[in-house]
Amino acid sequence: MATKFIVPLQKLIKIFNLEVLYLPKEAGDISISSPEIDRPGLPLSGFFDYFDNQRIQIMGKSELAFLEQFDEAERARRIDNYFANKPPAVVITRNLDFPPRIRDAAEKNEVALLRTSEGTSSFLAALIAELNVELAPRVTRHGVLVEVYGEGILLMGESGVGKSEAAIELVKRGHRLIADDAVELRRVSNKSIVGSSPENIRHFMELRGVGIINARRLFGIGAVKMTEKINMLVQLEQWDASKVYDRMGMNDEYTDVLGIQIPSLTIPVKPGRNIAIIIEVAAMNNRQKRMGYNAAQELLEKLGMVEPDGGSDWSSF
Repeated sequence: MATKFIVPLQKLIKIFNLEVLYLPKEAGDISISSPEIDRPGLPLSGFFDYFDNQRIQIMGKSELAFLEQFDEAERARRIDNYFANKPPAVVITRNLDFPPRIRDAAEKNEVALLRTSEGTSSFLAALIAELNVELAPRVTRHGVLVEVYGEGILLMGESGVGKSEAAIELVKRGHRLIADDAVELRRVSNKSIVGSSPENIRHFMELRGVGIINARRLFGIGAVKMTEKINMLVQLEQWDASKVYDRMGMNDEYTDVLGIQIPSLTIPVKPGRNIAIIIEVAAMNNRQKRMGYNAAQELLEKLGMVEPDGGSDWSSF
């Protein structure tokens, strides 16, 4: 069974600087579990067939203008019917004034009532983006996450293979650390995985023989980052002389992460190989491939090894 995540209303109030008009209890005790948002046009008109009382509701100029066209008794009836369905919170946008009956109905049905100065559309978009991150499906993996030339690179491999050492060298070369040892991966959309560090170990790294260091304090605020989209997964492994490693890069490989295919490659580690520089080149090459350029393909074309059907005979490499 999939884990259901929640975000306390208090966190959203702080992030969006919301004005609290009424709270039935402490905001930290009110849980938001749905990343979906509703505007209550249909419910205020009396249609509740698909009303989801787990969603935050947004009331803007249109909804309030719709209510103003009714006499006081009819307006009160519609507002009461709406709040009786007990959504977790109702947010009024643009700092708009509203009928007193809305506050009365919120208090009667114990529904949080908030207000923001933001426009309806901009607030709606920002709130959905925040909820998509906070409530996203997630998994924690052993690894190191770094940003290299704007690419989010997730380094994975057995303990002691050199992930943290490679990350430290990358940081010294001007790149940024997101997470060491434990990386929390969140599926924020159907195309994107975002990685971050658990808060209690953020910016800390373990280097065998040295101990625990704080990358932010050693290298400065520019050497770290809170989150990063995963663009590529790099598997580090000890060099195996009996194994045939990819030397051309013609066939793209992918790893499934939370149902999304992430480009991946395996880098063998042995004395004399500068893993940090190899990762830098891999990051730039991955960006080029996303932009439609493949160096191996161009080389084969120049060598006249491209077959009529677009395939290539490069078995001799």
